[in-house]
Amino acid sequence: MTKTGRAVVYDAPNTPFVIREYPVRDVKPDEALVRITMSTICRSDIHSYKGHRPNPCPGILGHEIIGVIQQLGADITRDMRGDPLAVGDRVTWTEYFHHGQSAYRDIHDMPQKSPGVRKYGHDLVEDDPHFLGGFAEYCYILPGTGILKLPDAITDEEATPLNCGVATMISVTEAADIRMGDTVIVQGLGLLGLYGCAIAKARGARLVIGLDTVDQRLAAARKFGADETIDVTTLDDDALVENVRELCPPDGADVAIEVCGVASVVPNGIRMLRTGGRYVIAGLVNPGSDFKLDGNDILRKWITLKGVHNYHPRHLIQALDFVMSNRERFPFGDIVDSKFSLEELDEAFAKAAERSVLRAAIVP
Repeated sequence: MTKTGRAVVYDAPNTPFVIREYPVRDVKPDEALVRITMSTICRSDIHSYKGHRPNPCPGILGHEIIGVIQQLGADITRDMRGDPLAVGDRVTWTEYFHHGQSAYRDIHDMPQKSPGVRKYGHDLVEDDPHFLGGFAEYCYILPGTGILKLPDAITDEEATPLNCGVATMISVTEAADIRMGDTVIVQGLGLLGLYGCAIAKARGARLVIGLDTVDQRLAAARKFGADETIDVTTLDDDALVENVRELCPPDGADVAIEVCGVASVVPNGIRMLRTGGRYVIAGLVNPGSDFKLDGNDILRKWITLKGVHNYHPRHLIQALDFVMSNRERFPFGDIVDSKFSLEELDEAFAKAAERSVLRAAIVP
């Protein structure tokens, strides 16, 4: 193959994006080449662009990606589920890849925590094969990636967030051990929070309470399974905790999930829990996310406190199955509420950063 493709590159944090062309080479036997049909801007992309977390520059951001297979290496014949793969198939894939042995993969069943794991949207664009991020015309799928064929029935808007937001929340709600009849608090109603509400409801939660500061998100949460929503700017901390606890008799909520990325909400979230409650942190992805807790409160209340970062490949399969089985119940396609071209990426990032859109999609 002797051709080039376009990519939107960021040379340094907080600088304008630049469109450049790079060579598109033939795949190796254990690689695939995908023509991207849609990618979406994740909050972590914004953190990287603003310099809040380390990311190689110059690079191509974007890891929530779907596309159509253009070339398929001879060694790749089936997806993670065992379905046959062919040129022309529309696919998603795990947002990270790791090739080789790892105790975390082979013993602890945590491949996402393997030393040396790499994530799409986190590589230098100058290095071969150049296209390893979502804001481009092409992306290579490298060894150690879990590929999943998409059914024809699922739309691009429903499918693109699968390999980050949806799979992550499948992992988070699994870690929270949400059970039939539970009361669940979701702190933050961005994409993760909306999927968190929906998955909690699908797992049998009796009551789901969504907390946020943005009217648009509070309204959206009610369409995604939240039974109650509270604008946290209208109450001080003590009143907020009391309000939530009154909604969860007799002694507070069973589960609280942090997906807002604000460390200061954690102590209040734990105060909202009953004795024996479970708290999961999933949004504090940036260094310096400090908060203060009294360990004696955790001990005496038998609180289970967990952190979740990334997901197991099986969670991507479960994410697809969840969306396909609940797409008539929840309006997943409405989450991607704006679309931009590659040339409009600066505008898309600005809108996503100011939270004036739920999820901005880039369509090459």
